[in-house]
Amino acid sequence: MTIRYTVPGMSIDDATDVVALLQGRLHALNDLALTLKHIHWNVVGPNFIAVHTMLDPQVEGVRAMVDTTAERIATLGGSPNGTPGSLVAARTWDDYSVGREDAIKHLGALDLVYAGVIGDHRKGIEQTEETDPVTQDMLIAQAAELEQYQWFVRAHLETADGTLRTADAGTETRAAAQA
Repeated sequence: MTIRYTVPGMSIDDATDVVALLQGRLHALNDLALTLKHIHWNVVGPNFIAVHTMLDPQVEGVRAMVDTTAERIATLGGSPNGTPGSLVAARTWDDYSVGREDAIKHLGALDLVYAGVIGDHRKGIEQTEETDPVTQDMLIAQAAELEQYQWFVRAHLETADGTLRTADAGTETRAAAQA
């Protein structure tokens, strides 16, 4: 995609780099929204209603981030791509691997999903510090909200002494088993 115009004060080259970064964030956020709904539909067990109802506001919040991110891409002169095929072709992470399962097991796996999305958002914050403080502000606000969602998830995984039962898990399935 060639960017032919962008916002005043930004070079086309910088806009091209920021749009590419934001396209990756758009894919990650779309994937996260779908994953949250998948979990919402597939939680079972004694904590079902608490987790089921906790996830709906998170889905809505992430969907709002998707829209804001796509509109920022367009503002910078890019063309946001939100098709499923584009997301699957571009993603660098595996598909969510937990199906119908106990709510706490899902939260163990979801914690790792959030860690990945937040980590990449933080990299984007660093990368846009010089080139686009407006995009950086957007990413900072999104990261703050995502971190709060992760905190809600981690509250279910935390022991009385403050450790996470899933702290050393490297995969979703391992995190689910340790939860």
